[in-house]
Amino acid sequence: MKKRKIIILGSGPNRIGQGIEFDYACVHCVWALKEEGYEAVMVNCNPETVSTDYDTSDKLFFEPIVYEDVLNIIESEKPDGVVVQFGGQTPLKLAVPLQNAGVKILGTSPESIDIAEDRERFRELIIRLGLKQPESGIARSKEEAVLMAEKIGYPVLVRPSYVLGGRAMRLVYDTAELLQYIEEAVLVTEDKPLLIDRFLEDAIELDVDAVSDGEDVLVGAVMEHIEEAGIHSGDSATCIPPYTLSDEIMYEVKRQTRELAKALNVRGLMNVQYAVKDNQIYIIEVNPRASRTVPFVSKAVGYPLAKIASKVIVGRKLRDIVPEVFSIKEAHPATDFRDRSFSRYSIKEVVFPWNRFPEVDPLLGPEMKSTGEVMGIDEDFGMAFYKSQAAAGSVLPEKGNVFISVADKDKPSVLPVAKKLVELGFTIYATSGTYRFFESSGIPSVRVSKLSEERPNVVDRIRNGEIHMVINTPSGKRERSDAYFIRRAAVEHKIPYFTTVRAAQAAVEAINSFKNRQLSVKPLQEMI
Repeated sequence: MKKRKIIILGSGPNRIGQGIEFDYACVHCVWALKEEGYEAVMVNCNPETVSTDYDTSDKLFFEPIVYEDVLNIIESEKPDGVVVQFGGQTPLKLAVPLQNAGVKILGTSPESIDIAEDRERFRELIIRLGLKQPESGIARSKEEAVLMAEKIGYPVLVRPSYVLGGRAMRLVYDTAELLQYIEEAVLVTEDKPLLIDRFLEDAIELDVDAVSDGEDVLVGAVMEHIEEAGIHSGDSATCIPPYTLSDEIMYEVKRQTRELAKALNVRGLMNVQYAVKDNQIYIIEVNPRASRTVPFVSKAVGYPLAKIASKVIVGRKLRDIVPEVFSIKEAHPATDFRDRSFSRYSIKEVVFPWNRFPEVDPLLGPEMKSTGEVMGIDEDFGMAFYKSQAAAGSVLPEKGNVFISVADKDKPSVLPVAKKLVELGFTIYATSGTYRFFESSGIPSVRVSKLSEERPNVVDRIRNGEIHMVINTPSGKRERSDAYFIRRAAVEHKIPYFTTVRAAQAAVEAINSFKNRQLSVKPLQEMI
C-alpha cells in the first residue's frame, strides 16, 4: 500500500536573526509523521542541519525555500499536504501564495496566519476579544510616520511589516531619530508600511508556547524574560517558571492564550508574546507557528511540543496524545505542565557572535543578533542563572571589582544590586555621575575616570584586568559614547557584562547562590 506523503518546509540558510532552533522542530515533525505512517519529505538548504542529514527524512530536497522551487517540488511529489509552521518566518511567508496555487497547507490555515501577521486585522481581533494591546499605528509615508509617532508618544518601537528576527526594528526616542531611521534603514511606501508601537518602558515581557487541536489548548510553558521588554525575544534570557509574577497574572496569561488559539483556529504550535506593566497584560504579537523557544520549553517540561503539534496537524487530538495532562483539566482550565515539573528553574541564555564583529555595539535591542542558545537548570533560581551564564561562556566572578554606570532612570533600581555586591565582598567602581549617586546613598565606591578624562580610565582598567564584571545600561542615545567602548572592551576581554538592571539583579543572585550553595550537576533525563 502506498504511503501518504507530506512535505515539510525548513528554515533555509542560517543567518543572524534566524537560529538553528527551527531545525529541531522540523526534525521532530519528520519523526512524528513517520510514527503516524506518513512518508516525510524534507525541503531545506542548510548543510549544517539535522533535517538535511541523509537518514532523517524519507526524501530530502536540498533546495532554497522560495516559491518557485518549492512549487516545482510539490508538482513533482504530489503530496497530501505541506507543513509550513516549523521553519520560522521563511516558509510561513509562502503559505498564502502556495494555497492560491492549489496546495493544501496542513495545520493552521493561511487565512489565520494572515490575521496574525496583518497588523490591522490582528488589531480588530484583539478588540473583538476584549484584550489589550500597546497603542500602535501603521504609516505609509514619512510624514504619516512622524504624525503617528507624536500621537502615540515617544519612545516608540518602529519596524517594517513582515520582518524576520526583528530585522531593521528599532526603539526611537524622538522625531529626529525617527527621520534618521527612515532615511537609513527602510523605504516607507503604500506597499511597504512602517509599523509603530508604543514602547512600554520597564515592562516585564513573557513568551508562551502552546499547542492547539482546535478544541483543546495545551500551554507548554509561560516564560518570563529576564531582560525588560524591548529586547528581542530571541536575544533575551528567559526563565521557566516566571520568577516574579503572581499566580493571578499567570492564570490570566494562560486564559488569554487559550482564547487567542481558539479565535485564530490554530492547529499545531503557537507562540504569544506579552508585556506586563502595572499588573496589566498587553499582547505584543502572536505567531501561529513554532517559535525559537520550542526546544527549550520541550526540554524544560519534558514533553516534545513540536512532535505533539505534528501529530495534531494530521488529525490526532491532544487528549489522546497526552491524556495524563488533560486528566486534571477541570481543575486547571488553562492547562499546562506547571503542577508536575516546576520544582526547578530552567533558564535559557543566548550566545552572541560579538567577537566576530569588532565594530558592532554589543547592546541588546529589538533586532535579533544572537546565533544560538544554552540552558541552565537548578532548584535554585540563582544557581540556574549561574549555570546558564557559564554554558554561554561567561563565568561570573566570586570576588573582585565591578564597574557600574547606568542611565539616570536606572539609578534607583540599581541601588539594591550595588548594595548586595558590597555585602558579597566586591568593590564598586563608577564614573562621576554614578559615583556621586552611590556616595549620597551610602554605598562605598571608587571613582574611575571617563575616557575623556585622565588615564588610567575605565577602559584601561578593563584591559588591565582590574574590572571583573560590568553593569552598564544605555541612556537611549545611539552615538558611540563611552558606554560603547566600555561594552566592546568587556567583550574583547571576556568579562561578564549586563546592559539591563533586571539581568544585573539575576547575576548578583547567581553569584550569591554560587558562593553559598554547592554546584550540582545532573543529567537532563534524571530531572525530567
